[in-house]
Amino acid sequence: MSIVKNKDKRTGITYVYESESYWDKEKQQPRARRKLIGKIDEQTGEIVPTDGRGRKRKDRNTTLAGKDTQDDHRKQLAEKDLLIEQLRAENRVLKKERESFLKDLHLLLSRYGTQNE
Repeated sequence: MSIVKNKDKRTGITYVYESESYWDKEKQQPRARRKLIGKIDEQTGEIVPTDGRGRKRKDRNTTLAGKDTQDDHRKQLAEKDLLIEQLRAENRVLKKERESFLKDLHLLLSRYGTQNE
């Protein structure tokens, strides 16, 4: 395996590939497989790893942070579910109280009636 540098004329960025030679039986000639390693930083001359789409590779810490955000999201959902259940219980209590008040109102109206005379 060897390292190959290839400069993109449009952007001026130099990409670094890992090249592996192999024999193509069908065409009866050598061929090369290339895997993108990264690009060369113009200022420092160092190879900056990319993920193959021109982006910098994510660190392990960022993927773990993504896992933390999933856990936070699950906690938020659990808290919201708990709040919804509490509100439903409160709503049931209020409906029972309303029914009780309406019964009392009808009882009072039937006893004393509306005397508009």
